[in-house]
Amino acid sequence: MAALPHISLPRLRWPARRVYLKALHGVMIPLTFWFMIATPDFVRSVFGAKGAAINSDIALVFVTLALIWSVDYFWRGLAGRPGPKLSPRLRLFHRILHRTLIIGLFLVPVGGFLLGLTSHRLLKAGGWLPIAPPLDMRHANEIVGTLHIIEFYTLGGLIVIHASFHIWRHLRLRDNALRIMAPKILHRFL
Repeated sequence: MAALPHISLPRLRWPARRVYLKALHGVMIPLTFWFMIATPDFVRSVFGAKGAAINSDIALVFVTLALIWSVDYFWRGLAGRPGPKLSPRLRLFHRILHRTLIIGLFLVPVGGFLLGLTSHRLLKAGGWLPIAPPLDMRHANEIVGTLHIIEFYTLGGLIVIHASFHIWRHLRLRDNALRIMAPKILHRFL
């Protein structure tokens, strides 16, 4: 019997880690800003039920990207070092700030899961993906909802501190801190 010819398919490669982290930065910044200003009640009152459904789809994208980023961190650690121009105290601040941000991103989906778990009805992310089986725990749901809101706005505050820190580094230390995560097309402006 004749042997079949061996056909080799090109191997798909994942992009370099820094490339997809830059993409995550680029997508997560506007999504985070959107969710800082667009609460579910606001979206429902301005855009109606269809807008609320679209907002839920956007939230599912946000949560998926937050989990991808978190898994990458838990698996491989931080992507880079703080930089040679930072003092030891600022290096420690840099490490703590970045770890806190990524853990905070991870806690957003955890809070959403707990909201679904304590809800009185089945909540669906994006209108189709069940979040968790509802246990109808009204008091716990109120507490989790409040903590989820506090956590998200605290994360927003940390993001402002993070951005300010890197802008300060870029302008004061002139270490090109903003170029690390900015797309190359923006480098001429930095």
